[in-house]
Formats: sequence, C-alpha cells, structure tokens
Amino acid sequence: MKQINWEKISISNDFLFGRVMRNAEICKELIETILGVNIDSIQYLEEQKAIDISKDSKSVRLDVYVSDRRETVFNVEMQTVNTGELPKRSRYYQGMIDLNLIDKGENYKKLNRSYVIFICTFDAFGKGRHIYTFENRCKEENIALNDGTTKIFLNAMGTVDDVNETLRAFLDYVAGKKTENRFVKKLDKEVEWVKENKEWRREFMTLFMRDQEKMEEGRKEGKIEVTCAMLKENIPLEMISKMTGFSIEEISELKDNNKL
Repeated sequence: MKQINWEKISISNDFLFGRVMRNAEICKELIETILGVNIDSIQYLEEQKAIDISKDSKSVRLDVYVSDRRETVFNVEMQTVNTGELPKRSRYYQGMIDLNLIDKGENYKKLNRSYVIFICTFDAFGKGRHIYTFENRCKEENIALNDGTTKIFLNAMGTVDDVNETLRAFLDYVAGKKTENRFVKKLDKEVEWVKENKEWRREFMTLFMRDQEKMEEGRKEGKIEVTCAMLKENIPLEMISKMTGFSIEEISELKDNNKL
C-alpha cells in the first residue's frame, strides 16, 4: 500500500490546500488575484463540501466552496492528475453546484453568478498559458450568453507572459519553485502552520488510508473480473494464478461460486 509523509506534502495536495484556504484572508486574496477583482468579504459555504443531489447520484467533494457579499459562488479545486476529462469534470461540478443553489420549483433567476476554478500542476490544453478562461458565447456571432458561469483552468507549468506577478508566483509555488513574493510567503507560512495541527494530520492520514483501501478494493474487483473471464476461456488455473496473483484455492472458489 502506498505511503505518504504529512510533513513533505505541498500546497498541491488537495487536503492541505483546502485547510490552508480556511484562512479567509488568504482565500480571499487568492480569488482576487486569479480574477483581478476586489472582494469585500467571503463566506464559507463548507470546506470539502460533499454535494449529493439524490441518493443515486455521484457525490462531489469540493476543496473550496465560498461566496462573497453579492452571493457570487467560487469553487476552487486543486488538480494534480491529468486524466484528460477535466473539461467534462468542470461541467459536472458546475451542474451540481447549480442544482445545489436552487430548490426544486424555484425560479432560475435565483441561480448565483459562479466560478469553477481548477488549479492544475499540468497544462490541460497544451498552449503554454498560465490561465484559460471559458465562458459561453454564440458560435455564429460574438454574443455572450450571460448565463453567469465561468470556468477557469490555471496551469502551474505555464510559459506565456499572461498573468500578474502574484498569480505567476503562486503558480510557481504550486509547481514547487521558491519565490520571494509577499503573498506566497504568507501562504507558505500558513502551510507550515497547518502541518503543525495534529488533528488535521490525523484526519488526513485517516482519509488517505480510506482512499487507499478503496483503491485496493477496486483493483481486487478488477482482478476478480479478469479471473472469471479467463475461467470462461478454460485457461489453466496455474496460468491464471501466475497472471493474477490469486492462489489456486482462491481461483477454484471463484469458479465454484460463479458456476464457471
């Protein structure tokens, strides 16, 4: 099972990032830096909020979920793995947030202005930009849809000169580079303070072990499916054992239980 060192994790870890963003001053300044706007204050709608629209739906656990005095909603996520489906994930997050903002039967006018922001340790679109901003517009004419939604993808590996000094310094920090920027120094100090919190350390290790167990269960289920498929093809048990790691006894039990 994979091991992890709490003392060595960085701001790119989503758990640590979420805890650091509990500092309202830092969270507010980061959002202002990304969007280039001034925000009076922010309100936490729930850190690491899990949104469940129905018992059958897939839940969404949000790293940072806040609003300002105008009730504009900001969802900020740390993303370290490029699975190629980030645009679809942003669409899913947006949909879940919208459904969470209004109750059934309410007027759509009550939908808040919202931003879904992904901070990535990779270039999701391969153009070298530090920031990619998406809003819905008419394909035939230069007309904004004005549906109140914006999706932003930040790239810590950017090379283009397209963002302000503080945002570039923050993204360099996410990428593991040292910087003397004032905001990043404050952020780094908060990271060290969070790491000293024993309760959060225990929570992190508990969640990490739980995630690892789920991954192990998923791998085992996958191996069982492969084993059953091989049994259907009458592949010798010894060969299946070598390929899957299951013992002959375990394979025989699977064969009997599944009537193969």
